[in-house]
Amino acid sequence: MAVESGRSMSQRSEPAGEGKEQARALIAKAWRSRWDALQSGPADEATRTVLMARIEADLVRACEISRQAGASKELSVALGKLGHVALDLDQPDKARTLFEDSVALAREAGDPLRLAHAVRHLGQVNQRLGRLDSAGRCYEEALDLYDRDGTAHPLNHANALRPMALLREELGDAEGARILWHRAAKLYRAAGVEEGVRECETHLSSP
Repeated sequence: MAVESGRSMSQRSEPAGEGKEQARALIAKAWRSRWDALQSGPADEATRTVLMARIEADLVRACEISRQAGASKELSVALGKLGHVALDLDQPDKARTLFEDSVALAREAGDPLRLAHAVRHLGQVNQRLGRLDSAGRCYEEALDLYDRDGTAHPLNHANALRPMALLREELGDAEGARILWHRAAKLYRAAGVEEGVRECETHLSSP
């Protein structure tokens, strides 16, 4: 399903407040549906195709409403969620384009935490595509934004440190990776995410 570029915000026929609320509701609905689908385990291909199409349609509609309302932040969020759906469907190149648009809108919105989230996800898809230099720059920007803002939830901050640590390992920088795993473990512990703590400790205990 095609999505127009998130960079055009000229049409604003939807009342701003109402449009934002409608977009947020659609995003929340789509994300709950995706979460439920992931938690329920594998479905047959036909059922999965129908479900993902519904989730994608809700997010595309959220993009349209956000664009009409001039809601850059909501449009950035919806595009990012569409990026995750593209990854679910094994479409990383499409996901990268969606995350790039999400980053551009987050910059326009002037929300440092939204930008940090968007850049982090762009880094992850770049890493998946083997664009390691680009991934590293994204992670560095995301971590700088989290560090400077100071209000980020520890889980979000840890989730930015984790892929950067994996990237450092992939590039052969074991000591740099260990520093990041230590930081991530502390934040996962603060967030009460024991699975994250265990993963960090596993990497730290490796020779």
